[in-house]
Amino acid sequence: MKKNQKLIDAINYRRSVRVYDESKEIDSEIVKKCIEKATLAPNSSNMQLWEFYHITSKDILEKMTEACLGQNAAKTAKEMVVVVVRKDLWKKRVKTHRNYLESIFGIKLKSDYTTRERFALNYYNKIMPFVYSEFLGILGFFKYIFSWITGLFKPTYRQLRNSDMRIVAHKSAGLAAQTFMLSMAAEGYDTCPMEGSDTLRIKKILNLPYSSEINMVVSCGIRKPEGVYGERFRIPFEEVYTQV
Repeated sequence: MKKNQKLIDAINYRRSVRVYDESKEIDSEIVKKCIEKATLAPNSSNMQLWEFYHITSKDILEKMTEACLGQNAAKTAKEMVVVVVRKDLWKKRVKTHRNYLESIFGIKLKSDYTTRERFALNYYNKIMPFVYSEFLGILGFFKYIFSWITGLFKPTYRQLRNSDMRIVAHKSAGLAAQTFMLSMAAEGYDTCPMEGSDTLRIKKILNLPYSSEINMVVSCGIRKPEGVYGERFRIPFEEVYTQV
């Protein structure tokens, strides 16, 4: 079977499963492998401002079910994966990138770096700190105004407020969550991304810092036929597709 056909099969197989077969177990190592695949997802500036909590403990699963409002997709799940946004770790990620770049470029005089190497180092030494730095929302406001003034004269990046960067981080985490679910589908396992949850309680259950944010809770298991609520319905493609 061609690799692209495997991907198409996984896309077609993946459904949001609301009821799992509680008599069928899943392999935690396979789930872990799928989480590892999720870390290969594209993400903004490769900052990887995410964490993944793989829940296998029955006690924690019970607490998570309550926090997920008792829905069947949580109640019958064998395991769960919580995708967490960690925008607060941007300084740590920048340092990691800087160390990585220095390990492959070497530490040398500024004039000895190639144009590409200087750009990469400046990106994480200057641009990322500028984009992510914030102070009570004030700095973000001034960066936003600056970008709009600059944008009067040339194309420029405008999403510089704290609220904008939160969206950026959540988009990246969402890409990782989708990659995880497709990886699970390729293994014949089922998932359900659950929006209905008490994120504050989930953060307490997982002992997460206040600055973290829950992007998605994904339940995992093997579907029951009745766990898929009918045929997949989508708005007609012509209504959502525009070629320009």
